[in-house]
Amino acid sequence: MPKFVIEREIPGAGTLTSEQLKSISQTSCGVLSNMGSQIQWVHSYVTADKIYCVYNAPNEEMVREHAKQGGFPANSVSKVATIIDPTTAE
Repeated sequence: MPKFVIEREIPGAGTLTSEQLKSISQTSCGVLSNMGSQIQWVHSYVTADKIYCVYNAPNEEMVREHAKQGGFPANSVSKVATIIDPTTAE
């Protein structure tokens, strides 16, 4: 299944409390549950003013629909072409 990286511009994201992050996560999981098993949230990286999310989904439209239903920004949605890591150098 294709993998996508979503950039969400959320001013102050890095200062969100654990309770706020829990609430956002619960909202996301609820939307995902309603959308079915074709879309999966892998994990997210929280930085000062952005959250970068990694999702498995059949297409970009489904990723954007998740954002719309959850009330999340999806400022950029990029399909991952390939994954590299330190073992790629071997």
